[in-house]
Amino acid sequence: MGRVTQPVQVLRFEHGVAARRPDRLAVEQPLELRLGGLAHAVTMRTPGQDIELAHGWLHAEGVIAEATDVVRAQYCAGSVLDDDTGTPVNTYNVLDFTLAPGCAAPTPRDTYTTSACGVCGADSIDSLSRHGRYELAADDTAVTAELLGSLPEALRAQQRTFESTGGVHAAGLFAADGTPLVVREDVGRHNAVDKVIGWALLAGRLPLTGTVLQVSGRLSFELVQKAYLAGVPIISAVSAPSSLAVETGRRLGLTVVGFVRGESLNVYAHHRRVQTV
Repeated sequence: MGRVTQPVQVLRFEHGVAARRPDRLAVEQPLELRLGGLAHAVTMRTPGQDIELAHGWLHAEGVIAEATDVVRAQYCAGSVLDDDTGTPVNTYNVLDFTLAPGCAAPTPRDTYTTSACGVCGADSIDSLSRHGRYELAADDTAVTAELLGSLPEALRAQQRTFESTGGVHAAGLFAADGTPLVVREDVGRHNAVDKVIGWALLAGRLPLTGTVLQVSGRLSFELVQKAYLAGVPIISAVSAPSSLAVETGRRLGLTVVGFVRGESLNVYAHHRRVQTV
């Protein structure tokens, strides 16, 4: 498995003085996902928890619903050849899934996660609603504003790669009492969430009733989509949500929280789950 950080030398300027010093970068590499040996998708990610990432991504795409929908997941040799032997080298950047009978990979036209599919926001939400398996409106999970305010720091405390690089996002799943369940990091926000959802799927924990999904950056439609499909009732971010993220939460029963910073936060959808005491 590849490293998640890479050492580099930089020229540091501080108070008008230049000096060379060591630094570390978050690794970004492609992961090719194959289904039944056929190339299906490529995502740029930080190596680590690739199996979780792929499960989470396939769940968001509506390809799988539970762990048993995947018969086998294995790394396979990519296109890089050994200089001496000429044989393919396993770069751990190609992952092949064998799906259970009845699970078919969608064609690009069937994939509703892309932002370039030519549909409007309302159509995106309607499509998402049709693919949803869980009724979030019936989830009566309740948390305090104080607890939500504590989650960014709780998430930050487990961001080991961010600590050394400052270059990755994080997603963390928390119980309603604030207990951390899992934290994942990646150069992509969506990948971090896929890793969390993939972890939950492999652990047989879907739907994620009674949980809060905390993310380190802004909140897009794509992240709300992934949370909704996994049955997460509350999604919280340290930065702003998009208009479509908020509208999706309102229509599909998901509490959307943004600008969570210390003792302040904004609740944009389904306020009933956030209490003052």
